[in-house]
Amino acid sequence: MSRSKDGQETPLMKQYNAIKAKHPGALLLFRVGDFYETFGEDAVVASKVLDIVLTKRANGAASHIELAGFPHHSLDNYLPKLVRAGNRVAICDQLEDPKMVKGIVKRGVTELVTPGLSYNDQVLDTRKNNYLASIHFGKDTHGIAFLDVSTGEFMCAEGNAPYIEKLLQSFAPSEVIFSKAAKQKASELFKNEFITFHCEDWVYQYDFTYEKLKTHFGTANLKGFGIEDLQFGTVAAGAILYYLEETEHKEVQHISAISRIAEEKYVWLDKFTIRNLELVYPQHEGGVPLIQILDQTVTPMGSRMMKKWMVLPLKEKQLIEERLNVVDFFHQHESSIDQILGQLKHIGDLERLISKVVVGRVNPREMNQIKRALKASLPIKEILKTQDNSTLKRLSDQINPCDFLLEKIEKELFEDAPMLVHQGGVIKDGVDEELDEYRGLANKGKDFLVQIQQREVQNTGISSLKISYNKVFGYYLEVTHAHKDKVPAEWIRKQTLVNAERYITPELKDYEEKILHAEERMIALEQKYFLELVQEAAQYVTQIQQNARVLGTLDALLSFAKVALSNGYSRPKISDTDTLEIKDGRHPVIEKQLPVGESYVPNDIYLDNDSQQIIIITGPNMAGKSALLRQTALIVLMAQMGSFVPASYARIGIIDKVFTRVGASDNLSKGESTFMVEMTETASILNNLSDRSLVLMDEIGRGTSTYDGISIAWSIVEYLHNHPSFKAKTLFATHYHELNQLASDFPRIKNFNVAVKEVGNKVIFMRKLKEGGSEHSFGIHVAQMAGMPNPIVLRASEIMSHLEKDKALKEKKENYKSIPKNNFQLSLFELDPKMSEAKKIIEEVDINTISPIEALLKLHEIKKKLD
Repeated sequence: MSRSKDGQETPLMKQYNAIKAKHPGALLLFRVGDFYETFGEDAVVASKVLDIVLTKRANGAASHIELAGFPHHSLDNYLPKLVRAGNRVAICDQLEDPKMVKGIVKRGVTELVTPGLSYNDQVLDTRKNNYLASIHFGKDTHGIAFLDVSTGEFMCAEGNAPYIEKLLQSFAPSEVIFSKAAKQKASELFKNEFITFHCEDWVYQYDFTYEKLKTHFGTANLKGFGIEDLQFGTVAAGAILYYLEETEHKEVQHISAISRIAEEKYVWLDKFTIRNLELVYPQHEGGVPLIQILDQTVTPMGSRMMKKWMVLPLKEKQLIEERLNVVDFFHQHESSIDQILGQLKHIGDLERLISKVVVGRVNPREMNQIKRALKASLPIKEILKTQDNSTLKRLSDQINPCDFLLEKIEKELFEDAPMLVHQGGVIKDGVDEELDEYRGLANKGKDFLVQIQQREVQNTGISSLKISYNKVFGYYLEVTHAHKDKVPAEWIRKQTLVNAERYITPELKDYEEKILHAEERMIALEQKYFLELVQEAAQYVTQIQQNARVLGTLDALLSFAKVALSNGYSRPKISDTDTLEIKDGRHPVIEKQLPVGESYVPNDIYLDNDSQQIIIITGPNMAGKSALLRQTALIVLMAQMGSFVPASYARIGIIDKVFTRVGASDNLSKGESTFMVEMTETASILNNLSDRSLVLMDEIGRGTSTYDGISIAWSIVEYLHNHPSFKAKTLFATHYHELNQLASDFPRIKNFNVAVKEVGNKVIFMRKLKEGGSEHSFGIHVAQMAGMPNPIVLRASEIMSHLEKDKALKEKKENYKSIPKNNFQLSLFELDPKMSEAKKIIEEVDINTISPIEALLKLHEIKKKLD
């Protein structure tokens, strides 16, 4: 703690400590002169994160305090680094001009930047939303809300823990807030995956948050937003508004609505599936997620829109068809794509720019970008209006030209206006006479003086008249003694020299004042007009937000069309039947990663509820089983997003849930084994099935012993086939060839295998799916291809050959055929006459009176009956 010589706190540190106490969880950037300083623990953190020098400051004989700072104009460089490192940063500015104050300058926190609340372009990623999430934990039902303060998008939902987890995975918030009381539940749910902050418990009260939302939106209730009945969701959303106030985000008019994330509208993708299918993020470094292939958007809004579509695929036929119709239209009219893209490229991040307008953080360059965006949207509106497609015509209608605002910016703002208003050259000539005059004086002040000089020479006939300047008198007229008698009476004599007299005039004094203060006043006027322009633009927030949404939607649909054209995708047929049929399906990501000259081997898939509900796919490792599973899910999801698909033909009976259990997703760092993770994910699938589910299971049971694994995999397939309520369409890839036996026991299970060719001692992977099971695993061949030392490969072959012979001798390959069947819904005893006799003996036994010896004899009798 810094103290004065008498051991007392210095006034500056007293002020610092008082402000710091109000924001204990935040790193405080304290403005001192031209620097932002950090003290104590904050200084230690800042010096490490920012790589700046850590010093110590001492006042008199008192103790030292750590200190680290940086120039105030470098805030935009340093702030993002602090926030990205997970810090909440309170920016404490000087609230009065130090020149005008005696003693300590008044200071206060003007903004609290958190990972989830920022407008800073360096903190934000233009192609991603920056969500703040709030969760209200109930007993079984929880509420969740998401806000992107940089775009004004506000949503809420409620559901059980898996649904909340899935939404967190989908929206990937930068920060999550919750109440102190829910710390335990939150840590169980998040497992340290998110940056979190907890608020006081009273914030998460229904009455308080409901009122907060009503007051903010100026409505009598929340029915118009469709969230009136979402009690938990409402609490989560209201807490976000409170959090905005607490973090000094007072300007929030751009948050003009809140919407419900309607669970019933979107395909259920659990958090494992989003991760396993690599929809938005790759699972491994250097991997390519699906979004990277599909996202060819040219605007940030389009990119953000596509991410949302990716994690929220539709399950309403009409909405899917609407998107597909637009993609189809552009697919057939390539020239329209180029026309519209030519304009879309000029739009920029319109959604975030209008948010900056509302909070007063927009600069002149960004205002010009809004103008360019509005200008570029006019030809887009005209192009869409003339197209023969109802959706495009509707989008055209929804684009608001904002004519008045466009004209105003065009008329008032210089095209090449600088980033900062106080640099001058912002407002055009002709907007304000006074401004033009000041600008003229500031830029051409000397020319004005020359004009006065020339005019006065003509008026008075004093040819040697000079205009000069000194600090004592300012500007003055100098006349030699020879012409003294020609001086007009209204001139005021100021000084007599040996050879000349010096005079001033009211006009000269006026000009002097104007010239000396011209620049200052010019900048003040420019600021005034620019502020008026910003206030005018703020009136258009709703219209421009709508334009941004429309242009983002259009951009995403154009991207689908471009990708379909360049990759040879076809339009899927969306049907209300329960059939899934794909011909020549390809994996959209893998086919783009293949070496030049190598083409992807396409495959067909057919699944329905009556004849072929479950396909068991056998085949060696590396043959392409996992790729086949994933491509099936990706084709379904792409179709239900509204995209064309990598197949020659696809008939998609709408899927409402996609479950995947693929790949080893070890959670060893959290103490869970591969097998435990596998079983957890599998349990989640089996407990959440529906009639229109698509289930993809890859190598279930491999994390445990062979017999355990086969038993578990076998019983899972039986369960999926015999489920009393739902016939989930299933692709089950396995290296347990014994499971092929199931196809002969169950009518809706079919065997397929991924073909391989043995040439001599080598295996060639054909990657083609064909009917029937496969006999071998070829694991030893794969080991050889991976570069396993030759002696090991030879010894493995020897051992395998021995084990296979041994197995044949011992079991005569009858073992798995003798597994008790479960392909019936009847009681065990009704199948076999021997069973009936055994049942009769058991029924006749009086358990209460029988002796142990008699019981053993009865058991022996039953056994003989069954032999």
